[in-house]
Amino acid sequence: MSKSHGKTFYSYVVPSVLAFALSGVYTIVDGFFVGRSVGDIGLSTINIAYPVVSLLQALGTGIGMGGAVLYTLNLSSGKQGEAKKYLRCTTMLLAVSALLTVLLFFTMTPVLRLLGATGEMVTLGEEYLEYIVTGTVFQIFATGVVPIIRNNSGAKFAMGTMIAGFLCNIALDYLFVWVFEWSVAGAALATNIGQALTALGGFVYLAHHKIPVWGIETKGTGKGIKDIFKIGIAPFGISLTPLISHLFMNRFSVQYGGEVAVASYACIGYVFAIVCLLVQGVGDGGQPLVSQYYGQRKMKAVLQTRKLAYRTAAVLAALCIAGLYAARGLIGPLFGASAAATESVASAMPVFLSGYLFLAFSRVTTAVFYATEKVGYSYMLVYIEPVFQVLLLLILPRFWDQTGVWWSMPLAQILTAATAAVLKVRTDTGLSTGFAKP
Repeated sequence: MSKSHGKTFYSYVVPSVLAFALSGVYTIVDGFFVGRSVGDIGLSTINIAYPVVSLLQALGTGIGMGGAVLYTLNLSSGKQGEAKKYLRCTTMLLAVSALLTVLLFFTMTPVLRLLGATGEMVTLGEEYLEYIVTGTVFQIFATGVVPIIRNNSGAKFAMGTMIAGFLCNIALDYLFVWVFEWSVAGAALATNIGQALTALGGFVYLAHHKIPVWGIETKGTGKGIKDIFKIGIAPFGISLTPLISHLFMNRFSVQYGGEVAVASYACIGYVFAIVCLLVQGVGDGGQPLVSQYYGQRKMKAVLQTRKLAYRTAAVLAALCIAGLYAARGLIGPLFGASAAATESVASAMPVFLSGYLFLAFSRVTTAVFYATEKVGYSYMLVYIEPVFQVLLLLILPRFWDQTGVWWSMPLAQILTAATAAVLKVRTDTGLSTGFAKP
């Protein structure tokens, strides 16, 4: 493996990892300021409502990544007209997805109850989501435009826009939640403004570099949209998996552990979201190179890039395990959790850490699959994990109560990694003629 290849890989991956980490910190920042201002009930509310934010960001990521992969594959194959078509279809889909604002605005209360909110959590959750839903367009565009920029050699700029939005969010959270005392509404408003700044920076980049994303496609639009969704379902699912986990973990935690367990998982969930995004940043950061090499039929370079991604994700996961284990007693107080919730977080954290290395392997494998149009395998890996977790949640808590709820997540990650290993071996057997299609 040449030094130049490694340098190119990390020039894409390092900004991507940082950008993904910052995108996860948005909600953590909300939890930090609200938890210290309102207490366990505020922390639990943000945690209960988090899946809605995750859904919006997952939709933007799925559409943006689907279009970006197809753009790179066609461009590297010499099909510039097709590449431009997919970019235009992508931005059109991002615009249409803003219709979710209306749908979510009128369904937020039943959605909150479905997610497990009760009593005061429903009232605070409505207050939080009213502002989040109003800024739906910012959430979707901010996450959707990043893959397009990254696939146009703009990884560092994408990171810069994320940093700008993140710093803006912190400053406004301090102002709105602590100074003005606007509670969860202030946190949601700060998130919207931060995401709006990121989206604005993205579109400035597209305009400045004259990237052909504007215009309406009349010929082949249906096929373009279908192809984008076909690729984008996998990255959408990767971003959606924490939402599904949050939903079921909250529901079962309410049943077996009560409000303390929900508040505990709020702290753990914030940390887990960042770890997920870090390893996803490795996979998606390497995606432009994998798609480019695959489009050029440079299979050796594809394998080299995948190997680097595995190593990098494993190192990140190992560092997270060591750091979070050492700091497990400090995570609860960081978010203003009660003494009982803090103790629960410290005792449960090693359980969650046991699955991180397996998660890293699965995420990278999935990213390589959808970067090389192995959509069937990528779907399987993305959506089998929550299936495993639900099955485990139906079984383990009957014997271990809340401890069984905690163990459902890492065991599901281990089972998913085993599935990924089988699919990887099966795929690698076809390398003599290129990647075998499922």
